[in-house]
Amino acid sequence: MTDALTLDVDAVALWARDRLPGFERPVGVEKFQTGQSNPTYALRTAAGDYVLRRKPPGVLLKSAHAVEREFGVQSALAGTDVPVARMHALCEDDGVIGSAFYLMDLVPGRTFNDPAMPGLTKDDRTAIVQDMARVLAAIHSVDLDAVGLADYGPHGSYYRRQVDRWTKQYRASETETIPDMDALIQWLDAEMPPDDGLVALVHGDYRLDNLLIAPDAPRIVAVLDWELSTLGHPFADLAAVLMQWSRPAGTAGRGLAGVNRAALGLPSDAAFVEDYCRRMGLPGIDRLEFYLAFAFFRMAAILQGVKRRALDGNASNPERALQLGAQVPGYATSGLAAAGRG
Repeated sequence: MTDALTLDVDAVALWARDRLPGFERPVGVEKFQTGQSNPTYALRTAAGDYVLRRKPPGVLLKSAHAVEREFGVQSALAGTDVPVARMHALCEDDGVIGSAFYLMDLVPGRTFNDPAMPGLTKDDRTAIVQDMARVLAAIHSVDLDAVGLADYGPHGSYYRRQVDRWTKQYRASETETIPDMDALIQWLDAEMPPDDGLVALVHGDYRLDNLLIAPDAPRIVAVLDWELSTLGHPFADLAAVLMQWSRPAGTAGRGLAGVNRAALGLPSDAAFVEDYCRRMGLPGIDRLEFYLAFAFFRMAAILQGVKRRALDGNASNPERALQLGAQVPGYATSGLAAAGRG
């Protein structure tokens, strides 16, 4: 973590005083380097430790950086089988610190930017990936009516809506012509599967580095970064996990390409899909290539937005944002390859 940048801690303390009993002015504030979308801070107070997550400053794309949705969905999931941090208070008044924000517990835990998880035992790696399947199935099994999320998003035609949405977002932040991205969008339009009626809560960015692992056990204690969550098709989350693992190994690509997974105790893609399907009571998944191509497309569109914010001077970490933005053509090419068009 680095020092806080422009967070007005006095304004936060004044706002929280009557809304969060026991909250005191932070004696220490640190800004997390991770998280390109919504700037995130650790607030150390005499009464306890919190996390503040806010929208970035500047002009934002419509429906992006939805901290209000993050707060709402995590509040709704309290008490379910989905591990989330405890939510405390949401501020939708931009006048307090310049943008909307929320406060939640700081959950002790470990994060891994490298899915090979160096330094862990083989058994612990196996257990963590198995827990990834368990938690993903828990997210997709949430009783939407029981937790008040039945209206969290539109029902039906998930991929049609998502392709339209992210194509629009991509065009709004486009900085150059990428032929493979244009071809991928055309392929997704042409190969759109019929609606099969599956509707679930979807996280939208489910991957290892958005999970907190217990400090002393191979167990997920919190799922983070719910900005892209909605009601949709569960296989989008599953494909996103496989997409991430296909990326270059190490902390830069955050993938497992070329890694001897068996030697490290990491399951294959097929084994992970089988584990997930067993937990969901599914016989298998047809047309996985479409879901994978879609996952690459959406990530390319997201990273294009990150690049645009960096160029516009609104990125949380400009240098890292430009590095991520440079990966957009590669994601588009990989999407075509997943579709069998590469």
